[in-house]
This record gives sequence, structure tokens and C-alpha cells, in this order.
Amino acid sequence: MKRQDIFLGLYILVPVVFLIVPIPTLLLDILILFNIGIALVILFNALFSKEALNMSIFPTLLLMTTLFRMSLNVSSTRNILLHGYAGNVVETFGQFVGGGNLVVGMVIFFILIIIQFIVINKGSERVSEVTARFTLDAMPGKQMAIDADLNTGAIDDAEAKRRREKIQDESTFFGAMDGATKYVKGDATAGLIITAINLVGGIVLGVVVQGAEISDALSKYTILTIGDGLVSQIPSLLISLSTGIIVTKASKESDLGNVLIRQLFSIPKVLYIVGLTMAFLGICTPLNTLLCLIYAVLFIAAGRAIQANVEEAEIEDEVETEEQSAEEIRRPENVVSLLQVDPIELEFGYGIIPLADVNQGGDLLDRVVMIRRQIALELGCVVPMIRLRDNIQLNPNQYVIKIKGVPVSEGEILFDHYMAMNPGYVEEEITGIPTFEPSFHLPAIWITESQRERAESLGYTVVDPPSIIATHLTEVIRNNLNELLTRQDVQNLINNIQEANTTLISELVPKLLSVGEIQKVLQNLLEEGISIRDLVTIFETLADNAATTRDTDVLTEYVRQSLKRAISNKYFPANEMTSVVTLDPKIEQEIMSSVKQTEQGAYINLAPEKTQDILNSVKEEVDKMEELGKNPIIVTSPIVRMYFKKITSEQFKDLIVVSYNEIDTDVELQSIGMVTV
Repeated sequence: MKRQDIFLGLYILVPVVFLIVPIPTLLLDILILFNIGIALVILFNALFSKEALNMSIFPTLLLMTTLFRMSLNVSSTRNILLHGYAGNVVETFGQFVGGGNLVVGMVIFFILIIIQFIVINKGSERVSEVTARFTLDAMPGKQMAIDADLNTGAIDDAEAKRRREKIQDESTFFGAMDGATKYVKGDATAGLIITAINLVGGIVLGVVVQGAEISDALSKYTILTIGDGLVSQIPSLLISLSTGIIVTKASKESDLGNVLIRQLFSIPKVLYIVGLTMAFLGICTPLNTLLCLIYAVLFIAAGRAIQANVEEAEIEDEVETEEQSAEEIRRPENVVSLLQVDPIELEFGYGIIPLADVNQGGDLLDRVVMIRRQIALELGCVVPMIRLRDNIQLNPNQYVIKIKGVPVSEGEILFDHYMAMNPGYVEEEITGIPTFEPSFHLPAIWITESQRERAESLGYTVVDPPSIIATHLTEVIRNNLNELLTRQDVQNLINNIQEANTTLISELVPKLLSVGEIQKVLQNLLEEGISIRDLVTIFETLADNAATTRDTDVLTEYVRQSLKRAISNKYFPANEMTSVVTLDPKIEQEIMSSVKQTEQGAYINLAPEKTQDILNSVKEEVDKMEELGKNPIIVTSPIVRMYFKKITSEQFKDLIVVSYNEIDTDVELQSIGMVTV
């Protein structure tokens, strides 16, 4: 065992033994002085610690010191009642404090008890209770602030983890302190009871058992009682003071001494006013003139010295600032930091800042957190950190969304307005400012707060500005998620499932496919909005087929067929007939005939006029489906699906193309058209 473990065990065990076994007065003197020393160590640690968590063990320490002190109380009481003597320390305290006068000793002792019990203990208990409640109430807000900083890139994962642990430690500590202060209060109460027992019991024993005169017994046992009370209450007072210091400690910058001097004696004019006041009191009142004038001179001199230091510090700061500016001009510019490109940025004008500022009630940062969570659940991919920054070059109500530093979309909002959109069945129009919804470019109207209730009653879809920005950002991220998926992201996804699927990963990577080839397959899936959350199924399919082909487009088709249940659930509602458009077998044959295989992969060598004819036919069918209010879905044979998607992807980005092998057997389809030429 370590020496500190042995010491700790003895510190706990000895008090328990002393509650039962009598101890010699010499050993009692040693332990009483040791108890006073430990109390002083705790007091000065509490005084100079930078923050409360530096003494996180304090609640446990409070219990241990209370037990130790109470055991000494019991031992000294036993010696007082049995032998009329409790050692040199107890007797010295009893005689010295009262100066030989019993009344003075008793008065001083009771004043000490009142100070501890009513002032320090009561205040510490109340502060601990309030601090614990406010710490627990503030936890959700602190957690959200950490998530917001993490999402904006202000801190990394390690720092976020450290802050969360600190918040948890604070809540545990202050909750424990709320209960631990009850030990201090109980200790003071027990001290009063033991004092009364010592006094009354000692006098009774002295008169009845020992046959002493009542005055002699009163003198002897009063001194011993005062001494015993003082040697236990002084450490208790020090511990109570330590408790008050810890729970009221607000500054975390440095120890209490530095903060005290800086905050009390940092403003020269305050010291000047105090000095003049002291001089006035000495001259114009009966107070001791000499003492008041000495204090006046000291305060004014201190104020003058501090003013000189402040002026010197201001000059040094000015010189240092000028030197730094000159050094910046002379030093070659460090452009390395400018080379980094944020994956996703949301820039906004100064008029939108209140939406992103938590102090002004903005919740845009919280919505960004929810966007990352929503896309992770929906598509199985972790969205990179979204950088939010204001840009004074933009219009006040304008915002721009950038992907890898390049603007891909923008919008404009009216801060104190709501956007109302007609879902298609509202007949009564509402007055407002015409606009377009930025995510899907649907016609909309800006309305005021007073019009909101009426618009909703008429059937309009009404959204607030933060929801508009969040929806727009979500759609942009969803449409560009395939570009944002890096090799490192893929490696992280592999690592997440590796522990539970060691055999699969060891077979697939890097024996059959590299991380880059897996990345390409996942990007193909994300490009068409297919979730990659079921990574085990995806990797199982890749492992089954990578031995025969390493063409990532072909492997993507195999994976899509393995995910047919998810694809069917996404595009074909259960227990409903779904209208689709099919592809003419002749066109399928022509497309397959035009496919050319090379070492770099396959490409389509189709005549431009034939391609245009196909696109025109697709447009007719898509328009027909949209007029019927249905999603345009085209079903093809498995072998031609990916080539047909490549032909149509440029002109019809939202067109859904699925093969027969990607449709679950229980799905009911109805063909309402055919792409033909």
C-alpha cells in the first residue's frame, strides 16, 4: 500500500477507535494541535485556489474532519469528567483566552459560537444551496453553448469533451457542497451540546463525587469546558470559513489575494476620496486627529502610487502596440492560414446577426446542430463543421451559402416578417411583399406578425426567418453532401463499424477495395439521395462483388439492389399504388449498344440528336407527372439504369431513376407513360 493510503486509512480509523477507547492526555494534545494544523491547511488552500473545482474533494474532506474533530471532543470530555484534566492544550486555551476571568472566557467562547453558527455557517449553507440550484439550472444552456462552439469550429472535439466534463464536475461538486454544509451546521450544534454536558456534568461530579466546594468546581470545570470548546470550535470555525470561501469564489483568473488587491486598490480617485474623508474626520470630529491624518496620508500616497503605475502601464501598452504594428508591417505575411477552405460556410449581413446571437435570443446555432443531427439520421453521413460568420459586404438581410469556399446559393430575408406560402388550395389571397422561397424557388409572400394568425387560418404555410435559413442550408448540404464526403470521413465511418465487424473490414479494406474506391461508391449513393447509414449491408455487397469488378459505378448498382427495401420505402409508399414512367426497350437497347468500355471506365457514345430526342421525351413525361401532382419516377432495367441516369442528370437533377431490381416485391406500380422516340 502507498503511504498516503495508509495515512488516509488511519485518519478515518483513529476517530472511530477514539470514540470507544480512552486516550492519554499527551496524545490528545498532539492530535488537537494536528487538527488545528489541518484546519489551517484547508483554509489557506481554499483561499489561494483559483476556482472551486481545484478543491473538488472538499465535501468528503468536510465529513472526515468533522468526524475527527468530534472524536477528539468525545475523548476530551471523557478525560474532563473522569480526571478533571484534559491535557495542556485544553487547559491553556481555557486560561489564556479568558485571561484568568471566567466570565470573560465564557463571553468570548459564546461570541465565537455565535459568529460560527449564525454568520458563517448560515451564510455558507444558503450560498451552497443557491449555487447548487443555479449550477444545475444552467447546465442545459452551457451544453448548448458548447455544441454551438463545436459546430462553428471555435473549439475542437477534445476541448468540447473537456468542457462537458467540467460542467458535470461542477454540478456534482456544488450538489455535494449543498449537503456537506449540513455537517458544519450539525458540528456547531453538537459543540454547544458537548460544552453544556462538560460544564454541568463536571460541576455535578466535582461537588457530588469528589466533594469539592461548588465555587472550586465551577472554576475548574468552567476553564476546562472553555478550553475544550475552543480547541474544537476554532478548527471548526476555520473549516466553516473555508466552506464559505469556496462556495463564494467567483474569480477564476488568479488567487484571491491578487484579485482582492486589483479590485479594491486599482482606482486612484477612490483612494483620494477615502484619504480626504479620513482627514476630514480627524480635523472636524473628536476622533484621534493623529491617527486619522496618518491614515489619510497613507491612502493618498497609495492612490498617487497606483496612478503612477497606471500611467506607466498605459505608456508601455501604447509603445508595445506601436512596436507590434511595426513588426507586423516588417514581417513577411504568413499566408499559410489563408489556404484552408471551410467545407461549409454561412455568411450573412449584419441585419441577420441577431438570429445567430444567443445573447439576443437567436437560435440559429441550435438549428445548425439539429441540421447535422437530421442529416446524420437521414443519410448516415456526418456533416462537416458549419462555419457561421458575418460579412459587412453583403446586404443587411442577405446570406450566402458556400461549399468549399465557393458560393452555391443565396437568399434574402426580412427580419421582422414571416414568409407565407400557398400550398395550392388556398383561394383567398393575402396582402404582402411578393418573393420566392430560397430552397425550392416557390412563390411566397412576406407578411407581418399581425398577419400571421390570419394567414395560418386561411391555410397558408407560414415560416419564420431562422426556419427559412435552416431549411435552405439543409437542402444545399443534402444536394452537395457527396462532394463533402472525404476519404478521412470514409475512414472514420469504417472505424465506427470495425470493432463489431472485424472480419468484414479486414476482407474488404484494403485487399479488395481502397478507401478511395469505397468513397466513390458512397458518393454515388449520396448524389442520388440514398442513405449510407446501413454501412454493413453496403460493405457486405462490395465484398461480394469487388472480386469480379472494381468499376465503382457497377459496384454502386449492386449496392443499390441490396438496399432495395430502403429505396422502396423512400420512393414508394406502402399500401399505395405508385404512378411511374417506364423506358422503351428500344431506347434501352440503343443506350446499351452505345456504351464503350475502356480502362478508365465506361462512357456513352450516343448521337447528340438521339440524346436530345430522349431528353425531349423525358421532359414530356416529367411535365405530365408534375401536372398530376406526382413525383417524376422512371423505372428501367437494371443494366441500363446508371447510363440513363447519366444522360438525364444534367437537365433533370431531381429526376428519380430506379431499376426493377431496386423495387421491393410488395410494391404496387402503375405505368402512366413511357419514354420513347
